Amino acid sequence: MQKLLTWIDDRFPLTKVWKEHLAEYYAPKNFNFWYYFGSLALLVLVMQIFTGIFLTMHYKPDTALAFASVEYIMRDVPWGWLIRYMHSVGASAFFIVVYLHMFRGLLYGSYRGPRELVWLIGAMIFLALMAEAFMGYLLPWGNMSYWGAQVIISLFDAIPWVGPALSEWIRGDFVVGDATLNRFFAFHVIAVPLVLVMLVFLHIVALHKVGSNNPDGIEIKKKKGPDGHPVDGIPFHPYYTVKDIVGVTVFLILFAAVLFFAPELGGWFLEPDNFTPANILQTPPEIVPLWYFTPFYSILRANVYNFLWIDAKIWGVFFMFLAIAVFFMLPWLDKSPVKSIRYRGRLYKIALALFVVSFVILGYLGVKSPQAVDLILFKNVHWAGICTIVYFLFFFLMPVYTRLDKTKPEPERVTK
Repeated sequence: MQKLLTWIDDRFPLTKVWKEHLAEYYAPKNFNFWYYFGSLALLVLVMQIFTGIFLTMHYKPDTALAFASVEYIMRDVPWGWLIRYMHSVGASAFFIVVYLHMFRGLLYGSYRGPRELVWLIGAMIFLALMAEAFMGYLLPWGNMSYWGAQVIISLFDAIPWVGPALSEWIRGDFVVGDATLNRFFAFHVIAVPLVLVMLVFLHIVALHKVGSNNPDGIEIKKKKGPDGHPVDGIPFHPYYTVKDIVGVTVFLILFAAVLFFAPELGGWFLEPDNFTPANILQTPPEIVPLWYFTPFYSILRANVYNFLWIDAKIWGVFFMFLAIAVFFMLPWLDKSPVKSIRYRGRLYKIALALFVVSFVILGYLGVKSPQAVDLILFKNVHWAGICTIVYFLFFFLMPVYTRLDKTKPEPERVTK
């Protein structure tokens, strides 16, 4: 085995990669619960790729055959129902762990220097993940898939000058049809996964270059022992590989519980309208995306007034895309002298809490009729407008309240 390893090392830096990124990569010794979700996101990505490969063996990207091929997978392919449900539940699981991973970044300032590039690559991963999910959503060719794609693609019409041509290019036709399904299949199966894998690789390499953040938000590389290793760091392997195995075990238990007992989760993971084939003559009562898009869909629908002679639809599309783009600005909006929420004052804690509440409410309102009253006093569309304002104020007032916030001094060494 040693001779074989030497032969490989002479031709490929296997041992070097192992040492740099696992065995001799020193991570802070005070990682907590919030640091599970990065490795879980990687696990779900691998699972989605493998289940997707098996699904493509039986799927037909043809409007006349797509829905029937999914039913064939579910009913006739041995264990096909399991692979399909693993893929559909995995899509929601992916967004759950990514949202929690991003929330941890907001908690402990993981977007601050020297990790700006790590955060920007992570934001690009989030953008690519949304594109991947949207394109995959059309493939079952259910009725909600069809009408959801019809509505979302038509939003690009609102972009001045280039909108209609862009929408036609995305569809590949004047309407959502066979050309759309084929190109979405190609992007979902080949193009976007390649981009995702490349971005994840760059994300990990950039992270290991500057080192991992920690709940105290201090840089462990500044204090090194006589051996040249951080005094507050421990090797990632075996300590954090073992810890991550515990997190993976708990995650898989919860994942299996949903997979075997509630794969549709009451319509949140798979809508009832998607169990009927696409019908251009039958519009669903409410056209809504899956839950992980609903906060941004609510922001889109919240803009109901024309302003500065610009149509409300254009404002809705603008603010929907801006709601994603602001994550790219985050490293330069935060002016606090400390990174971690442990040492921030009340202003940031209140702002973050309001942001999370507004995001959850926007997600809830995204599946409700905008004119109904599901919350107290106001129509859903008005609540969506209020939550949209709170959402953006978190970002655009950040340079102000992070300067005014009273912070505690950071410790010299990491704490528990």
